[in-house]
Amino acid sequence: MSNLNKTDEIMHQDIIPLYAADIQDQLKKQFAYLSGGRGGDGCPVITFPDYPAFSEIPEKEFQNVLTYLTSIPSLRDAGIGFILVIDRRQDKWTSVKASILRITASFPGNLQLVLVLRPTGFFHRALSDIAFKFHKDEFKMKVPIIMLGSVSELQGYIDKTQLTEDLGGTLDYCHNRWLSRRTAIEGFAQKVKQTAQILQSFGTELAETELPNDVQSTSSLLATHTEKKDKMKEDIRLAVEQGDDVLGSITKPVTENPEYKLNQDQLDNQTTVERLLAQLHETETAFDEFWIKHQQKLEQCLCLRNFEQNFREVKAALDIVSERLSAFTDVGNSCSHAEHILKDLVNFEEKSCETITKARMLASEGDTFIQSNHYAVDSIIPKCSELHHLCDAFTTEMERRRNLLNKSLELHSLLEKSMKWCDEGIYLLASQPVDKCQSQDGAESALQEIEKFLDTGAGNKIKELNKIYREYAQILNEDLKEHVQKVFQKQESMEEMFQKRQVSLKKLAAKQTRPVQPVAPRPEAFVKSPCTSPGLQRDYVSNSESTVLRKVNYRRGKSEMTELHQSRGGSTMDDEENLAVLRQHVINELIETERAYVEELLCVLEGYAAEMDNPLMAHLISPELQNKKDILFGNMEEIYHFHNRIFLRELENYVEYPELVGRCFLDQMEDFQIYEKYCQNKPRSESLWRQFSDSVFFQECQRKLDHKLSLDSYLLKPVQRITKYQLLLKEMLKYSKNCEGAEDLQEALTSILGILKAVNDSMHQIAITGYDGNLNELGKLLMQGSFNVWTDHKKGHSKVKDLARFKPMQRHLFLHEKAVLFCKKREENGEGYEKAPSYSYKHSLNMAAVGITENVKGDAKKFEIWYNAREEVYIIQAPTPEVKATWVNEIRKVLTSQLQACREASQHRTLEHTQSLPLPASSCTSPSRNNIRNTKKMEERKADLTSLEGYVTTVAPKYPEKSKGWAKTSHSLDASEENDGWSSAEDPLNSSDAEEEGGGGAGNEMKLTPGKYTVVTDYERGISEEFTVKSGDLVQLIREGEDGLWYVKNLSTGREGWIPASNLLMLIGNSKSAQSLSSSESGTASSTLSTSSSCSDSCNASSTSFSDIKG
Repeated sequence: MSNLNKTDEIMHQDIIPLYAADIQDQLKKQFAYLSGGRGGDGCPVITFPDYPAFSEIPEKEFQNVLTYLTSIPSLRDAGIGFILVIDRRQDKWTSVKASILRITASFPGNLQLVLVLRPTGFFHRALSDIAFKFHKDEFKMKVPIIMLGSVSELQGYIDKTQLTEDLGGTLDYCHNRWLSRRTAIEGFAQKVKQTAQILQSFGTELAETELPNDVQSTSSLLATHTEKKDKMKEDIRLAVEQGDDVLGSITKPVTENPEYKLNQDQLDNQTTVERLLAQLHETETAFDEFWIKHQQKLEQCLCLRNFEQNFREVKAALDIVSERLSAFTDVGNSCSHAEHILKDLVNFEEKSCETITKARMLASEGDTFIQSNHYAVDSIIPKCSELHHLCDAFTTEMERRRNLLNKSLELHSLLEKSMKWCDEGIYLLASQPVDKCQSQDGAESALQEIEKFLDTGAGNKIKELNKIYREYAQILNEDLKEHVQKVFQKQESMEEMFQKRQVSLKKLAAKQTRPVQPVAPRPEAFVKSPCTSPGLQRDYVSNSESTVLRKVNYRRGKSEMTELHQSRGGSTMDDEENLAVLRQHVINELIETERAYVEELLCVLEGYAAEMDNPLMAHLISPELQNKKDILFGNMEEIYHFHNRIFLRELENYVEYPELVGRCFLDQMEDFQIYEKYCQNKPRSESLWRQFSDSVFFQECQRKLDHKLSLDSYLLKPVQRITKYQLLLKEMLKYSKNCEGAEDLQEALTSILGILKAVNDSMHQIAITGYDGNLNELGKLLMQGSFNVWTDHKKGHSKVKDLARFKPMQRHLFLHEKAVLFCKKREENGEGYEKAPSYSYKHSLNMAAVGITENVKGDAKKFEIWYNAREEVYIIQAPTPEVKATWVNEIRKVLTSQLQACREASQHRTLEHTQSLPLPASSCTSPSRNNIRNTKKMEERKADLTSLEGYVTTVAPKYPEKSKGWAKTSHSLDASEENDGWSSAEDPLNSSDAEEEGGGGAGNEMKLTPGKYTVVTDYERGISEEFTVKSGDLVQLIREGEDGLWYVKNLSTGREGWIPASNLLMLIGNSKSAQSLSSSESGTASSTLSTSSSCSDSCNASSTSFSDIKG
């Protein structure tokens, strides 16, 4: 009963598949085996060979082997039932009984028949027969048990060919071979199963993978999946090889011996392996098909991500070029300007061509995706449409801009032709000699010239203004429309002048009167022309009559002067022609270099500055360089716009009148102040460039521009250009000394040099450190320089040496309009602009309380600056006497301007004390044109400098016996001992007397006062042709002559000569001591000047003291 329960328990257990490899050691014991033989109806035969230790086999091992052996045959064969052959020929009956009971009780499969070979011994065989019969009931089972006495009896149940050799059969069976083959087959089956599972899992992974949104991730995913696929394919290949090897081992006997017949188990094994191989191939094929679809999708995804990334980049580039194209709004204000803009547009189009080409290629690529049924067609179509639209819009707008610029070029060409025609007409009118037109023949000839010229206007002049407005309406902005109107007005004015000239000439041609002897006008008549400004103005026709008359008079005057000199020979005309050629050469160089300069500025702004804002170049710019464009380029863009829009166009108007170009510079002189800002920023720009000169960004920009020089060379261009103008002006002045525009050229040169000086001074001024106030409140910076300084201060009547020392202090002085600053120069460090020194502020003096002493005993390079009536005295030693003279003159100008301001404020109080004498008209009849021109220029500028002469006092006349009409003077006080070599003299002179005897105003006769004077206007020819003085020269009065002429000595050249007194300004009188000047005032008009004090802000004083200081 217990055995039955045990059997039921075994049958109902969950059957776990067993593999030969798992129970290999148990199978090797061979207490049961499956030989492959079959019974008559195909029942599988399991043989239990004689195994002495059968009873010792553990139940678990016994059960595993039987379970495994019964699982090998096919389900069909196993369903028929198994035949058990139990070989116990060498065993005992007791063992046979136990074996049979154990086998039949534990057998897991269906049993068809049990054949037992009983023991061969007589005793045991007889015993077995008796025992079997006696215990037959114990062996009652569902299948019969047959006891066999010999192998021959066994062959009666099972064919000999299905029995192994140990049972008398012929079946070829090797247990080790069988075990090895079973292990290989089962290993291959497991490999196939594992491969199928891995492929299924991988396929599920691929199917569930979300597609990335960027190129890098998509590319990485495709590479990862491809790598896994290749590994799967390799595993399949190895599995197929393994299956082929197993199949080959099964069929090897047949291959070696075609007559060999495989048993049923071998045939079943062959079928199993072939089925597994077929299954493996099917799995591989299915996987390949799935992979092809997956790979295609990944590749399409990668293409899509690349397309999207390229779309974003191209879209950004298209937005940039479209934005830059929209900036081309200017249509130009001249032919050259329009040509320049058109050239820029063409260059821009060439640079943009690459972007447009990329955009069109990308759109074409997208169209290809659409045609190939890309899975993301809905996303690609809108992007392709947008690219096509942007490219077409850019091309259309580019063509529209080009057409507008061509229209502008056409209009400006017409305007310039009209202007040139007008200029030629004006020149024709100016070149017709007046004397020759007095005769009938001359008038008729002049008429023919005019008519012939007017015939040339058909293709050159503007015919209908409204037609121009209609035809060029697209480009006519307010400025251009105004320009067209001015040109048309100039044309009408010129034609009107021609009509008037024609009327006059027709009258002259019709008159029949006696000949009139022509008389050439005096040169002075031309000089005294009411038109004083020879420059060409931007508004071409404002005051057109006076402008034309000025040019006519100018040309006519030149013609008449030429006729006057013809008697002296032909060399004068040749020289004038040579000078005209040289002037034309200078103006050509000026305009050509100006154009090149403008081009270079534009190239830098577009090729470097604009690229710093270009998103496509942002990756090349280091973070430290970003947002530093203003530091690197300063106000270069402002400089470019000034030269491109204003100065270059103005210069081009003077190409026919080079000698008048000085007026162009004077008109724009205020705009040149922008260079000061650029130069002040230059040190910061230079420092920034040195930090990033090796930047890839700058190298790429230089490569694109094809520049041989790096950016720093172009950043220096503005500094080089502002210094170039003074050289060109000097050249032009050299060849234009006798021309109408010489004065303007000289003034322009002086102004440019002043700007250069101001720029240089400002470079030093920005290096001042430690000043608490605002330097701009001190007024304009006039001078700056390094000096040796000693201090000698006194307080009250007791003198105290302050900071007495043998060695002087090294100080850098800054002279402003309202104060002078004392600074200490610091050491220079760094490179380039960083080597510029710095200046530590020490103290300053208010110019309202400052006085000067020109000479200091013992050193021609020293002068004094004293403060608050010499409470503080600063002895200044200049590097050279020339530097000293320049500083003294400049300080004088500041003090004089303060005196003038005080005098004007108090003039209404001093007029009642002033006795004015009428100044007789000058009897100087010198024909000097320069003297007349300079006198007139002084009047035009309203420089009422002579009014100051009544407030200048002098002492100790040097030549009293030779003079006449000298002002009353007083003796100086010699205080050399009291002041230890530094003295001051105060003149007890009544201020009203000084006004009376000094000549009070411009209307009074200038009285002779001994001392030094400053020349206020150039004087080139006097009675002595060799004597020449320039404005600003210092002269020493020697004696007074007739007709308002004074005999003086030029202290700069050492020469002596006569000069009109009106050309001089008295600054310092003579004494035994040095000269001193202060802007101090004290007392009222009737008081005696005894003490120096500062000029008050309200200017309530009515007199000025110039104290003599003995050095």
